[in-house]
Amino acid sequence: MNVGIIGAGTMGVGIAQVAATADCKVVLYDAQLPQIDKALAGLEKTLQKLVEKSKISQEKAASIRNNIKKAEGLEDLKNADLVIEAIIENKEIKTKVFTELETYVSESCIIGSNTSSISITSLGAELKKPERFIGIHFFNPAPLMPLVEVIPSLLTEKSLAGKIYNLMKDWGKVPVIAKDIPGFIVNRIARPYYGEALRIVEENLASPEQVDEAMRSLGGFKMGPFELMDLIGIDVNFAVTTTVYKDYFYDPKYKPSLLQQRMSEAKLHGRKTGKGFYDYGEGAEKPVAQKDDALYQYIFLRIISMLINEAVEAKRLGIAVDEDIELAMQKGVNYPKGLLGWGKEIGYSKISETLQNLYMEYQEERYKQSPLLRKLN
Repeated sequence: MNVGIIGAGTMGVGIAQVAATADCKVVLYDAQLPQIDKALAGLEKTLQKLVEKSKISQEKAASIRNNIKKAEGLEDLKNADLVIEAIIENKEIKTKVFTELETYVSESCIIGSNTSSISITSLGAELKKPERFIGIHFFNPAPLMPLVEVIPSLLTEKSLAGKIYNLMKDWGKVPVIAKDIPGFIVNRIARPYYGEALRIVEENLASPEQVDEAMRSLGGFKMGPFELMDLIGIDVNFAVTTTVYKDYFYDPKYKPSLLQQRMSEAKLHGRKTGKGFYDYGEGAEKPVAQKDDALYQYIFLRIISMLINEAVEAKRLGIAVDEDIELAMQKGVNYPKGLLGWGKEIGYSKISETLQNLYMEYQEERYKQSPLLRKLN
């Protein structure tokens, strides 16, 4: 298969590596041509590390490199059977690229977007052939994270989701099919992991390191919310939250955090800038959390209840089948358990009671329960 990738940032080159590993012929394009050379130089180092760790052979590394060619212009993607866009999260810029791309590619070429939060229907609606357009959302880093959300729009040709689902399996990925709703499965359900953690810190109830320690020790999460925001990029996380909030017509459940906005404005973006909620400078030591068992229980139950409520609401709305909701959160953001099963384990009545208490305390719609939650008690 001939695959075109638009965008040579971390996601774009990661997707290119995945496709090339599956023996596809890849053409990589970026509007900033020097970025392609930079990305391919980075890929060279990545492949060498994989060889050194005996993850792949020298021959396989050479095959992956040889499967990726550099594009001088968008027109160099003209022979692609599939094009995946992985550029800035800006609808106008993406739409402009798709409109130009359509003038070069064949009638049968599938066009996909790696957007994490923009409506697939709205992105594809501007195309002459919107039925060929679909969301193909990888997670960062694309070569390591198994999940891919496949999102057909209202205008996507009916059989296309199944074709892409099977293709992603061939590429060694774990695909799930999601409805075209803001945030899809993972970025919608995962919002409280960050949002509620930020609220707890904003309210001066706990420090970031206490919240992280509570979620790691009591929930078994590999990374706490603040560690994870620093890894993702506080600016990126804030942008996704803002998009989801706006696209849900300002539903208070998804309200962005003022603290996160200030961090973004200060360019304290996390690991990539050397400082975020934690300091990543040379010699900097991570603060040790002041242990408080009762506080940790409160933090864990508050955050997990919000997450489980989101998963239950996703089930109620048919955003995806139960199995895909569970799979998405485990394979897309490394949650230790599927949230629907976790709710059953803790007890849906306990989750309901926690949310009811939060609602009584704050009098905010943010803590309103899914209509399905009480029925699962």
